[in-house]
Amino acid sequence: MTKHGVVVVPEDTVVGVAAGRHFSFPAPRMGDSCKMLAGQIDLGAAMMGSWLDSMKASSPRYKLVAPRVAAAGDVEHDDWMEKHPSALGEFESLAAAASGKQIVMFLDYDGTLSPIVEDPDSAVMTDEMREAVRGVADHFPTAIVSGRGRDKGEEARSVLCQPASEFLPMIGEVHDLLVAKMASIPGAMVENNKFCLSVHFRCVDEKKWGTLAEQVRSVLREYPRLRLTQGRKVLEIRPVIKWDKGRALEFLLGALGFADRADVFPIYIGDDRTDEDAFKVLRSRGQGAGILVTRFPKDTLASFSLRDPAEVKDFLRKLVMSVS
Repeated sequence: MTKHGVVVVPEDTVVGVAAGRHFSFPAPRMGDSCKMLAGQIDLGAAMMGSWLDSMKASSPRYKLVAPRVAAAGDVEHDDWMEKHPSALGEFESLAAAASGKQIVMFLDYDGTLSPIVEDPDSAVMTDEMREAVRGVADHFPTAIVSGRGRDKGEEARSVLCQPASEFLPMIGEVHDLLVAKMASIPGAMVENNKFCLSVHFRCVDEKKWGTLAEQVRSVLREYPRLRLTQGRKVLEIRPVIKWDKGRALEFLLGALGFADRADVFPIYIGDDRTDEDAFKVLRSRGQGAGILVTRFPKDTLASFSLRDPAEVKDFLRKLVMSVS
């Protein structure tokens, strides 16, 4: 049995990988994933009302929403599940689609391998999850694609490509400015992920969200080569380059020699908006399966779903058992 190993792949960095109806989409146009393209953006074009609405839309109240959508009679939930069935419930059909092909596993970290928690530094894999990931890595090439810095990874390997390296001094400067700005907003936290910054507002009073967004935007007005996006109760600042989780997936498939092969079956599991770039790549390639981790219906390009990290762990274990 070949031991492939598991590596951590920050979405703005790439590290080397150690040694049916859901799969019929047009082929993509492959590009140079490591070629940077810095550009200009006008943050002032986004009105504060739009940003605030977007922050609320990307940060639903899970405890209120989850019970409602899980109800058996909820038509919206049933329709969504028909389009994005459980990867556990449809495991046999997924395994059949992968039969005879090389499975390559890509995993998001926060919200996928570890639960979403108030303190990002406290988001770690359980021993059982770590064992499940290692089991998958023993059988298939496996990478963790995350916005976390490599210093926060579990088993990082040598770097093959760092498309955002020239931005490091700028990112460090903006980090210090944001820390000073957020000091006046109780509960706000600025996380330095080396190649991107995260401003967490999970613990911030919702009445302060507009102020927080304006403070962040006021800093970024002086840095047009950085862009602002949002995820689950987090604002993210990253370089304006042609790089995302989808391009990281393409780069790694190419590095492994799978870019133009028809006998490869990439599986990508993630829970956030940034993972949609990877799901889009899989649909464009017409290969593999994207699996969204979520407890409630939301727009996605993923083909399957899992409810939470516990189901991710069960899926990984089931995948290993199917080839053992």
